[in-house]
Amino acid sequence: MSDSRPTLPPVVYAPTREHADATKRLAMHRTHDERVALFVYSALDRLADFYSPESPWVLLSVADLQAAHELAPYDLLYLDKRPSPGAVPTGRR
Repeated sequence: MSDSRPTLPPVVYAPTREHADATKRLAMHRTHDERVALFVYSALDRLADFYSPESPWVLLSVADLQAAHELAPYDLLYLDKRPSPGAVPTGRR
């Protein structure tokens, strides 16, 4: 069994949401076991299919993902996955 991690594409599309102060923030979710997850997508059609066709988004490089993690740490990073029904949006970054 291999412990290798999947390779991320050079850029990913991350869903965002607007907050009360009119800033856009990454849309993070709290899982059933209280971990924070960030869902990212390798293409816009996958974001629309797996997340939401109406979701605003931002294009992030791997360096941007690391910077986002340093500002608002997340426990899980999912690529091209649909959030589970139990994943609750958080108010974080």
